[in-house]
Amino acid sequence: MTPTPRVMLLIDADNVSADVIEQAVQRTMDEYGAIHVRRAYCNAEMAVNRQALFKQLSVRPMVNLSAGKNSTDIALAVDAIDLVIAERPDVVVLVSSDSDFAPLVSRLREKGCRVCGIGQQGKTGDETVGIYDTFIDLAHHSVKPAARTAAAKKVAAKVPAVKTARAKSATAPAKKAATKTAARKTTRAAAEPQSTPQPVSEAAEFILRAAPALRSGKDVPLNDVAKALRTAGLLSKSGSSLKLFDKLTAEFAVLQHPDRIRWTGASAL
Repeated sequence: MTPTPRVMLLIDADNVSADVIEQAVQRTMDEYGAIHVRRAYCNAEMAVNRQALFKQLSVRPMVNLSAGKNSTDIALAVDAIDLVIAERPDVVVLVSSDSDFAPLVSRLREKGCRVCGIGQQGKTGDETVGIYDTFIDLAHHSVKPAARTAAAKKVAAKVPAVKTARAKSATAPAKKAATKTAARKTTRAAAEPQSTPQPVSEAAEFILRAAPALRSGKDVPLNDVAKALRTAGLLSKSGSSLKLFDKLTAEFAVLQHPDRIRWTGASAL
């Protein structure tokens, strides 16, 4: 009996649509029978929008908090090398239409991996297809509006045009009155003092989920928080927690000697 190959699926979730991700997971399962590592690399907003999909597909989101150009691609590439050295997969499947991964594909192949690509139709260039051992282009299936039934069309055809015009003229005064009421409500609301606290940013929310001790607003050892972020995949093994929190000074305060950190947003709740 041929042993099941060890398969690593890495998804550039900022680059392909949600339904292409779902198709890619299914295609990989059909091809190899199992996926040992499933990770999707994306920004915080994308992780929030697709959290239900990732949970459904058992894909681990690797959230990139940096806003730099190609930062998600770099995070995927660095992680891929670390994983290949640690996990020794037989096959690496990269889900992306981006040609920038050519150096990574070559390096993974040198490590003894078979590297397969899955892209989104219409976004993948010929130069991207050629760098992989195999490549599949999947079509993005957009949601189509429900077709009207024959009975509904028949009824609609019988409605006189005069009736439609009359309905429009009767609706106009109601719309005008509703607009005036909404304007008054908006003006009144603007005049009233707002006591609602500032919402937590998406990046901060991911950090608080990984290190819930911060929600108390008390000082927490920075080293403990860094370990929690690495466990959750929010910080790489070599990543600096200080550099991360330097970008979030509006919501987190780093205290030195000893190194501790506090979530300042707790006081606003």
